[in-house]
Amino acid sequence: MRYLLLISLFFISFFPLQLTAQEENVHPQSKEYDWPKDPKVLEKLDKWQDLKFGMIIHWGLYAVPGVIESWELCSEDWLNRPDSMTYQQYKDWYWGLKDSFNPVNFNPEQWAKAANQAGMKYLVFTTKHHDGFNMFDTRQTDFKISDGPFSTNPKSNVAKHVFEAFRNEGMMIGAYFSKPDWHSQYFWWDKYATPNRNVNYDIRKHPARWEKFKDFSFQQIKELMTDYGKIDILWLDGGWVRPKNTINEEVLSWGAPIPDWDQSINIPKIAAMARENQPGLLVVDRTVHGPYENYQTPERSIPETQLPHPWESCMPLANNWGYVPNDQFKSTTKVIHSLIEVVAKGGSLLLGIGPKPDGTLREKDLESMKKIGAWMDKNGKAIYNTRITSDYQDDKTFFTKGKNGEMYALVNMEEGKEIPSTISWTGNIPDKSKKMVLLSSGTNVKWKQTGKTITITLPKSFLKNNPEYPALTFEFIPAE
Repeated sequence: MRYLLLISLFFISFFPLQLTAQEENVHPQSKEYDWPKDPKVLEKLDKWQDLKFGMIIHWGLYAVPGVIESWELCSEDWLNRPDSMTYQQYKDWYWGLKDSFNPVNFNPEQWAKAANQAGMKYLVFTTKHHDGFNMFDTRQTDFKISDGPFSTNPKSNVAKHVFEAFRNEGMMIGAYFSKPDWHSQYFWWDKYATPNRNVNYDIRKHPARWEKFKDFSFQQIKELMTDYGKIDILWLDGGWVRPKNTINEEVLSWGAPIPDWDQSINIPKIAAMARENQPGLLVVDRTVHGPYENYQTPERSIPETQLPHPWESCMPLANNWGYVPNDQFKSTTKVIHSLIEVVAKGGSLLLGIGPKPDGTLREKDLESMKKIGAWMDKNGKAIYNTRITSDYQDDKTFFTKGKNGEMYALVNMEEGKEIPSTISWTGNIPDKSKKMVLLSSGTNVKWKQTGKTITITLPKSFLKNNPEYPALTFEFIPAE
């Protein structure tokens, strides 16, 4: 234990900020989309598209020393482990963190209330990341939060209490689950080395072992679908674990070599079981386009153009998905600008938060979400329950449309500069029988049309009270 503590302190002191540039290409956007056929799935998908803004939580062993989530276990040359440790020493140290992970201040209610205050409407919680450490009380392995120093805590079945806390705030619930499991002997077999993120043995030569891994995955997901209340989304990560016939140029561009065999874990069977227990469940098998990628998930990026099908941009609030000391946070303005662009292009924003090893959120997390929520309270009408409109962007101005035809303009303000007294855009001209309302103040604004451009004059009182503001939103409403 003393050795583990010293190594953890070494990491925190000398590796306070983990770089994630390579991660940006781990899960790009799929180029194809197939609409679901199940009416219950379509109904759930429509409800999900109303929500627009969610939280994804990465929390696991990696929070203890504050390192990049799971990835340093993987022996790929873009990763940076300490020179003083051999690869095997690193893995032994990392697995041993199980004995020191004791989040005695675990407070899922704090997380859920902060998410609600931020205006978030759904949750995706990491039940298991690639390292194989389970944040739920699975019966398939003892490599879990409920089998260690936290086991005697009444909230040791972490996922159960997270899901309950967010349900109590009215959220849609998603379970993140990693298809690869680097701790499992059925995926990374100690008989062989672990050269990269893939299964480390030829499953054509050892089919019985791979069948055991498929059953292991099936049984774990079955537990999540039967023992943890209502689940709305099964969010499957690790897109390199996939059927061979779905490997394309997009997958090969990730950098890691893809084996010349089928790494399928039988998602059709898993989805059928999951939907039998959770009717209408959205299955998100990331980047594996087809009937089980119910919405696309470009990572750390926003598509260049509007998309006519469901998608979600996932990006962390800080630089890393999980907790890393002294991390760099995105500004509130940056997050709001991203949300506006994502929604205008037809997507939803899933914002990543990494709780501290003690089970609480950082003050910076709470402060950022509070500021985002203050903007959403005034302007959320132009975000929630909207759909795309064909003329969706003019430079820094974006447009959304309510499900009943309401039109909104959202104008991103330059960060750190005062709001100008007039706002202009080209296109999306309201007819002259409509008023223009500034949502943040609820007041009518004067506007005029010159050709295909309209110019709005902002109220002096608003400018006086809001010298800086992330984005202005306007609603076109019928004149009385």
